[in-house]
Order: sequence, then structure tokens, then C-alpha cells
Amino acid sequence: MEWLIIIGLMLLGTFLIVAEIIFVPGTTVVGILGFIFSAYCIYLGYDYFGPTIGTLILLGGLVLNVIALVIAFKGRSWERFSLKGTMTGKYNDDYKFDLNIGDKGMTISSLKPVGKALFEDREIEVRSNGGYINENVEIEVLRIESSKIFVQSVNN
Repeated sequence: MEWLIIIGLMLLGTFLIVAEIIFVPGTTVVGILGFIFSAYCIYLGYDYFGPTIGTLILLGGLVLNVIALVIAFKGRSWERFSLKGTMTGKYNDDYKFDLNIGDKGMTISSLKPVGKALFEDREIEVRSNGGYINENVEIEVLRIESSKIFVQSVNN
């Protein structure tokens, strides 16, 4: 029965450590639990079977963890969970602006600092100069840089 507990804890600890390294970013509960299960397994090995078998369990656990990590990285199992697409578009890319500095419009969402505004029945993404502007507020175009439209509230 002791062997089943030791083997089960070692396998569970190894699984959690590999999951931490491959799938879960940063140090989280998953990795900490994996380390605790592995360490407790080694402690039980020393406690139940003495120093010789305990040391063999320690070395076996290290070898098992290294082999599991090598297989996980070589098998590229983590690639199935990674994003492969990239975003190349920018906001307002498909709009041809006929806006000029000083044109007035109305926010249809709050600008925090980016949001949507309505200019002559066209919905366009705009940004404030870093401040917060509520929705349904009259705004004015300050400057246009490529596809970025900077606005300010008319009632500063």
C-alpha cells in the first residue's frame, strides 16, 4: 500500500509540475502543489523504507521529472494550446476620413481614453488626450495622426 501512495504522489507531482511549466504562466498553486506532492512522496519514501530506498525514490523522482519535461517539450504538446494568428489590422483602417481639425461629433461610448464617436452618421473610433469623456458628450477633433483621431470635449 505504501508503494501505491508513493508512486501516486510522484506521478501527480510530476504531472502538476509539467502542467505548471508548459501551460500555466508564472508561479501558481499548480506548481506549488506539484512540488509539495513530490516532496511529500520523497519524505514518505525515507519514512517508510529508510535512507537507501528513500534516496532511490529521490533520484527516481528527479529522473521522472526530467524525462517528463523533455517529452513534453519535444512532443510540442503545448503548441496545440498556443495562439498562432497575429493581428495586423489597425482600428479605423477601412475608413477614408473626410474629417478636419475642429469638426464636431458626439460620443456614443465613454472614452477611456479610446471609444466610439459619431461624426455625420458615421461611427468612428476616437481617443481623448488621456482624459475620461462620458458618452453623449459633444466633442471636437484636435488632431489626426494616420488612423488615430484625437478629440476633446467641447465643454472643457
